[in-house]
Amino acid sequence: MSVSPGATPRLLGKRNAPSLSYSSLTPAWHFNNEDETWIGGFFVDGRALTLEEQALGPLLDPLEMALPSKVILAQRIKSGPYAKVLESLYGTELWQDSDNVATLIAKSLVAFQSSDSFTPRFTSKYDAYLRGKTQLTPQETRGLQLYEAEDKGNCAACHQSQIGENGEWPLFTDFSYDNLGLPKNPELAFLKASVEHNPLGENFVDRGLADNPNILDSLAQLGKFKVPTLRNITVTGPYMHNSLFSDLTEAVEFYNSRDIEEKWSTPEIAENVNKDELGDLKLTSQEVEDIVVFLGTLTDGWSQ
Repeated sequence: MSVSPGATPRLLGKRNAPSLSYSSLTPAWHFNNEDETWIGGFFVDGRALTLEEQALGPLLDPLEMALPSKVILAQRIKSGPYAKVLESLYGTELWQDSDNVATLIAKSLVAFQSSDSFTPRFTSKYDAYLRGKTQLTPQETRGLQLYEAEDKGNCAACHQSQIGENGEWPLFTDFSYDNLGLPKNPELAFLKASVEHNPLGENFVDRGLADNPNILDSLAQLGKFKVPTLRNITVTGPYMHNSLFSDLTEAVEFYNSRDIEEKWSTPEIAENVNKDELGDLKLTSQEVEDIVVFLGTLTDGWSQ
């Protein structure tokens, strides 16, 4: 179990890449005083405040595209197949400023990622169900009920599933940050990376939101990562920020029995672990399966 390789396959990142589906609907970065949590931002630690920042991040990351600067990025683009397209849009003078080239590249990526050609949004079976165009199967219905029940799965506490008060379609995330008490993933390739890229080796600890430069309360955010959307979850594995689970059923079972089963290792970061909404949900194996089956109705592109 690992993460996606970048331009240099032997160098893999330290985190699982989050889905970009629905990312353009992320709320502006802010602190929610009522819930006492940060909201919004991009990447799993929220360090990018705009989609444009997020789009540029992988291009300049040494573990991903490994381009050393915006100057080199501009040179690569200028000598590549997209140069003429960009010139037709922005004129040949765009190459005079590498910062401008990077800005336009990010703008173009964001436009594509926000389009229906990237993701046909709100086209899942569950969306058709909410529109009254289809019915869920008995097992899918049980799964939805368990998903929403506060005394059972309680998944909807963070992954809202119903249409909002103002008619907004459910995004299956509240865009907040949480420490789920995940163990370290010993198979994460980053832990075995070269000293140059990970000098701590297997002693590396991912502090999550605590390392976000946009916050001041770092100790209170140790181990917290952004709550992901569950839309398209069955086709976007592996799961968790460190790719700990390749199987969705195992991920749900972790939520169910984290605090009562010895098979789960101790949390990578013990501070701030959410012990109120998961850990001992008392779901049966059948109920776990029902929730997983319901999650299968969230895949876009469904047709009857």
